[in-house]
Amino acid sequence: MSLIKENVQTLLEVAKESIKTGFEKNKPLKVVPSDYAEELQENRATFVTLEIHNQLRGCIGTLTAYQPLVSDVADHAYAAAFSDPRFPRLQRNELSLLELHISILSLPEPMSFDSEEQLIQQLRPGIDGLILTEGVYKGTFLPAVWESLKEPKEFLQHLKQKAGLSLNYWSNTIEVERYTAELIS
Repeated sequence: MSLIKENVQTLLEVAKESIKTGFEKNKPLKVVPSDYAEELQENRATFVTLEIHNQLRGCIGTLTAYQPLVSDVADHAYAAAFSDPRFPRLQRNELSLLELHISILSLPEPMSFDSEEQLIQQLRPGIDGLILTEGVYKGTFLPAVWESLKEPKEFLQHLKQKAGLSLNYWSNTIEVERYTAELIS
């Protein structure tokens, strides 16, 4: 599903306003979903990524759709700016430097494979986002991560590391799901 142009612009404006509201009120922009276009009222899972000079400055989202798209974007834009544990809170003077990216996720689909090699062969660089689960260990990479990790084996190794496993870890109980994302910026 690809959003119509006006709704793409609306989501970008909502994300920016939510960050500005964070500076003023220390909470995200309160949106009323019924005030927005119907496709923005659908429950969708999103990630909002913030960059400054092409360097990650915050990224927060969810893999499960649980609220209207417009609300999800407002909440995650605020959280990416002020609550990403990897970064200090965004400062007002960084606002004008911010590059904002919104990833709208499809529903994850389980992948079937009998070996790590078989899994790697199924990966679609530039298309797939992955969720890797091994017991209590879990990690995800958005499709945009392919820009910096172009080789499927390397992509998978770094995802395992992000999940808390070693680069060369493998077991027959690893579960992997794939999803796609519509990226707007």
